[in-house]
Amino acid sequence: MNFKLIFKALLIIAVLALLVIMGMHNRQSVTLSMPNVLPRDQSLPAAMMYFAFFGVGFLVGAVVMSGGAKKSGGSGKSNKVQT
Repeated sequence: MNFKLIFKALLIIAVLALLVIMGMHNRQSVTLSMPNVLPRDQSLPAAMMYFAFFGVGFLVGAVVMSGGAKKSGGSGKSNKVQT
């Protein structure tokens, strides 16, 4: 198995474990105010906001990392069909 894949999986599991710990211990409500984006203040438990921020960050990171990297045509192998 690829070391990079294992490392990424362990990192995501560690961050999710931190989210679970935050959810267990941060039950008080927090108010989020973004007047230009949200029409009214959002009042949610702190753990839900942590989870939402993580989810948005994870999605943005996935979109950025998926990128549009194209492979170059000069890979050393011929694209011609041999007959």
